[in-house]
Amino acid sequence: MSAAPRDASTAGPPPDRYAVIGHPIAHSRSPRIHAAFAAAAGERLEYGRIDAPPEGFARAVHDFFEGGGRGLNVTLPHKEAAARLADRLTPRARLAGAVNTLARQADGSLLGDNTDGAGLMADLARLGIRVMGARVLVLGAGGATRGILGPLLEAGPALLVIANRTASRAAALATESGARVHGCGYDALAPFLAAGPFDLILHATALGLQGEAPPLPQGTAGPSSVAYDLGYGAGDTPFVRWARAQGVTRAEQGLGMLIEQAAEAFFLWRGVRPDTAALHRTELP
Repeated sequence: MSAAPRDASTAGPPPDRYAVIGHPIAHSRSPRIHAAFAAAAGERLEYGRIDAPPEGFARAVHDFFEGGGRGLNVTLPHKEAAARLADRLTPRARLAGAVNTLARQADGSLLGDNTDGAGLMADLARLGIRVMGARVLVLGAGGATRGILGPLLEAGPALLVIANRTASRAAALATESGARVHGCGYDALAPFLAAGPFDLILHATALGLQGEAPPLPQGTAGPSSVAYDLGYGAGDTPFVRWARAQGVTRAEQGLGMLIEQAAEAFFLWRGVRPDTAALHRTELP
């Protein structure tokens, strides 16, 4: 049950501090999303951005929490490193081997959670995109993919393939995930295309931040496919542009997923579950 809203104008101690950490991070809309959640719930908090390259990630996390921070959202490329840094993992974070949310506990320890899968499935349901019985391709084998595999499998796809630039990473993740998952390089997708294009293609690589899309063979997508980019941008992302060039008529970006996974994180931190419907209707700057 959601807690009653608090009066944000009440005088008292400094607001609790939260942030999103990644590299790069200037594009992130998480601060606007959490500010909207806090305003709607009457919660008093501050939320910022921390740009930390991989070699500086652990130090940045330590400094943030030692300085009184209460929680971090973790984005590319740090999700697997965050899982190793946490003192304790929730079951879904342990299953994923990746963390996108860190919460400081009363004893000073760090709890790692992964809200990506829940966020993706909530947004796919909102959009009416079917996973059960679908032939699903996931692009990328990093922390973002790890976070969504469990919920995707629970939804009952007919086929789930992980494709990655480094084929061995895709194969290893597929083996971890069970017999129902296949892993390969982008150039080895042809055998799966004998039955036609994939029904649902989920893009979970960092290539969009470099203005690129994965090099996929002709026939991977077609007019009946649905393309969903876990990333997002002001205009079409490179993956969405690729999908439209393949004749895909429905291509979505992951801003809705970002909103939904943020709501899960907000609930973990504050004990208040935000109403996401209004935010989905808002044009976030």
